[in-house]
Amino acid sequence: MPTPPQPSRPHSKDKISILVAPSGFKESLSPQTAADCISTGILRVLPNAKVLKTPLVDGGEGFVGALVSATRGSLQKLTVIGPVGKPISSHYGFLGGDNPKTAVIKMAAAACLRLVPYDQRDLTRNTTFGVGETIIAALEAGAQRILLGCGDSGTCDAGVGMAQALGARFYESSGDELAVASGGGCLTKLA
Repeated sequence: MPTPPQPSRPHSKDKISILVAPSGFKESLSPQTAADCISTGILRVLPNAKVLKTPLVDGGEGFVGALVSATRGSLQKLTVIGPVGKPISSHYGFLGGDNPKTAVIKMAAAACLRLVPYDQRDLTRNTTFGVGETIIAALEAGAQRILLGCGDSGTCDAGVGMAQALGARFYESSGDELAVASGGGCLTKLA
């Protein structure tokens, strides 16, 4: 039986360029951490390689960090109501550069699946209220424009919680106001 061919390896003195462009690994690694780990592995095998790290984002995990880093912006920390109705530490960013002052918000920072304990993963009860609180904080800090990334949600309330945080009111067919931040289950009562 013939021996299968072995893949050729560049000589250690050859310069090779490699683009590392991962997305995040759900509930495990952010896109930036994944890019760092992959790059480290490549450099162990090819120490002379030129590695360019460009984490990809889809509006969820890594969205704010990638845009803030690329524009030399700033991160802002805050506490908001998380998807299960308890206060959590969250963040948003401002892009660097000239006007208009642009905030970057990812829904995942206030309402992602990672923030929902396994025994509380009930989409009828989880809320986006903290996303609205983050929008308010960005506006109060002077945002003139907002980029909102909507990936990695651990909620299914159609944005009702977010809108309630921003001051919207929703009503049941009976005329009663929907409970604030009550999750997706409230949608069945919406007038």
